[in-house]
Amino acid sequence: PQPVQAPRGAPNILLVLLDDVGFGATSTFGGPCQTPTLQQLANHGLKYNRFHTTALCSPTRAALITGRNHHTAHTGVITEAATGFPGYDSVMQKDTATVAEVLKQNGYGTAWFGKNHNVPDWQSSQAGPFDLWPTGLGFDHFYGFIGGDTSQWRPAVTEGTKPIEPYLGKPDYNFDYDMADQATKWIQMQKAVAPDKPFFCYYAPGATHAPHHPRQAWVEKYKGKFDQGWDKLREETFARQKKLGVIPADTKLTPRAPGIQAWDTCTPEEQKVYARFMEVYAGYLEQTDHSIGRVVQAIKDLGQLDNTM
Repeated sequence: PQPVQAPRGAPNILLVLLDDVGFGATSTFGGPCQTPTLQQLANHGLKYNRFHTTALCSPTRAALITGRNHHTAHTGVITEAATGFPGYDSVMQKDTATVAEVLKQNGYGTAWFGKNHNVPDWQSSQAGPFDLWPTGLGFDHFYGFIGGDTSQWRPAVTEGTKPIEPYLGKPDYNFDYDMADQATKWIQMQKAVAPDKPFFCYYAPGATHAPHHPRQAWVEKYKGKFDQGWDKLREETFARQKKLGVIPADTKLTPRAPGIQAWDTCTPEEQKVYARFMEVYAGYLEQTDHSIGRVVQAIKDLGQLDNTM
């Protein structure tokens, strides 16, 4: 019997989802964190300035991979806070198929790398069941972590449904780098073994959700870059966004939100700590952009970039 085959020339798809990245974070949208890979993609594609999320991990992810309202996907809240009500029970039913399931049934190879946070909390152990894990939702391959966050130095990694410890014997291990390596190897394997078969690669790094664990070199790039404080930084980002056209020229900057103290009222010790927080965050975001760039470059090296969404 002939297997299902995708239409001739069907495009590959690389879907990247970043966590806790605000509208004013990336340099591509006027922010202070350098994202050359995102900029490269924007230069050859589209930038949206009215793209909405649910502002929570699990619901946004469920909505993204199913194309449905997060309540329809049973994920009105993060999986750890699930209740017995249908829109909030975190049990994504079989009639709520993921985009991977749809593509798989139309001849695509499918894989999920990185953060999951869509498995019901009480089904996330080795006791299973595993039908709502990525490999039960239309993904041929999964390499990542099931919960909401994990250490990037010693992560709780699962391959398929099996826990592994990829950091053993690797003192400089960092999951973000490993994840890019694994995604690259999978894409290369797909095109080596079945060159005419399109792939769907869902790439969801831990960044920039806590814990912020970039390699030190990325953090040092931002040393002193945030000493001006958040009030001044908002003004700088706002001005760049106007210049880039991602917000209208007549936009008014909103007042600082109630409950957030003015930077000038912070003690010198607080300013030092908060500036350091931002240096680490920015380093983490740029490192992640770099890792995504490695995956994009691998697709380019295979001659597949022009046929990849």
